[in-house]
Amino acid sequence: MSATGHASAGDFDRVLVVDFGAQYSQLIARRVRECHVYSEIVPRDISAAEVKALDPVGVILSGGPASVYADGAYEVDPAILELGIPVLGICYGHQVMAHSLGGEVAANDVAEYGKTELTVAENSTLFHDLPTDQTVWMSHRDAVVAPPTGFTVVASTPDSPVAAMEAPDRGLFGVQFHPEVAHTPRGQEIIKHFLYEVCKARPTWTHVGIIEQAVDSVRAAVGDEKVICGLSGGVDSSVAAALVHKAVGDQLTCVFVDHGLLRKGEAEQVDETFRRNFHMNLINVDARERFVGALAGVTDPERKRKIIGETFIRVFEDVAADLSDTRFLVQGTLYPDIIESGTKDAAKIKSHHNVGGLPDDMKFDLIEPLRDLFKDEVRFVGEELGLPEEIVWRQPFPGPGLAVRIIGEVTPERLDILRDADEIVLEEIRRAGLYRELWQTFGVLPAIKSVGVQGDGRTYAYPLIVRAVTSEDAMTADWARLPYEVLERISSRVINEVTGINRVAYDISSKPPATIEWE
Repeated sequence: MSATGHASAGDFDRVLVVDFGAQYSQLIARRVRECHVYSEIVPRDISAAEVKALDPVGVILSGGPASVYADGAYEVDPAILELGIPVLGICYGHQVMAHSLGGEVAANDVAEYGKTELTVAENSTLFHDLPTDQTVWMSHRDAVVAPPTGFTVVASTPDSPVAAMEAPDRGLFGVQFHPEVAHTPRGQEIIKHFLYEVCKARPTWTHVGIIEQAVDSVRAAVGDEKVICGLSGGVDSSVAAALVHKAVGDQLTCVFVDHGLLRKGEAEQVDETFRRNFHMNLINVDARERFVGALAGVTDPERKRKIIGETFIRVFEDVAADLSDTRFLVQGTLYPDIIESGTKDAAKIKSHHNVGGLPDDMKFDLIEPLRDLFKDEVRFVGEELGLPEEIVWRQPFPGPGLAVRIIGEVTPERLDILRDADEIVLEEIRRAGLYRELWQTFGVLPAIKSVGVQGDGRTYAYPLIVRAVTSEDAMTADWARLPYEVLERISSRVINEVTGINRVAYDISSKPPATIEWE
């Protein structure tokens, strides 16, 4: 199988983010894109030849957890710094640049973590027109204590004598702090200075530009062949379908598979939006028994995802057999999906059914128009394409559906119980006006039972775990501080209205160390 037809850099200027294992690498990439410049995360061992082949206008070296003097410390190919392509080092990237070019890095007697006051020198490129004194966010113990030959120190703190350095004639810059985080109030302006004034990047990575590039890419990949799209009704598959439909029109047939793992009312919403409003070719497939049967007796979450991913493909193949040998399959894979499913430098967290769960013998070539986009970018593209608000701003729903929100074996009874409970959770979140403020809100049903009392009788029923998180891109997430009265209404309604549940708990774990979904 091959991945084609996605909105790659194309005519957009490209900035590479070299990932040294920092928790903020994805955030750096997002901040660059917020400046309307395309960014791409690349592995730490990328060579100068590989960088040159990608033809970036700039390179950013991310932070990292280690010391440049640690055994096996990550290094940058020094030839990258001699390509004539502007480079900005951040935190560890700042230190590895200095170390590689002959500067001195040493362990500080006092570590700097958190907000720190920075003093800026005059005539700096990165800090042009910014205050002399400003607050930045630090997270380090080692520090650059002497810059390489040819560099000018342009900022310092009491514990970091070289908090920022520049060699503008060589296009090399480094900062010890983190300009990408919100705790550095002027950080985005510093990033803009690097992108616009140093890299001369064009701010063309816009929603309209993304759509135009994706449409051209899909047309070039597909030609006059037929395309099939797995449509779940979630924002990712919906935007992917709308993009491909814009590109190839009636060559596209969307397939909505009712796998029995959906929430209430989803099938009807998909039909209304795409068949009636967008006039797309839409096939509804009732595969509830097939999926639930395949999951019988399965409790391991990775096996669930693999089974669901493979069953999806087999269903699509069955449908495609009736569509004159359709070659291409559209999927709503996003950039975080690729990262979480495991890349060269990212440990696999979990297999996404549309990435790591695909069978090796799949007969389709993939069209993934969103695989370079973060979720917020996908939403804005959806709005630009005219998708309704309830689709565009729908909270993320996992491809494997409720199967990964039932902890244990998936059965028809447990699916019905969770569907009813989950509907109440969402109703109360919407009623409180919190739906758009939260990244995800849902119920989890562990396959365990506990004793309760209802009326004068003893009950032995399931608990419901309520999960609500805030996030920007799902790479990290914090548990939402829901008002007690909202939690009280959810608990009261679920216990009173859903047969089979006798207690409600609230998950107060953040990601990391937990994941958003339980499986």
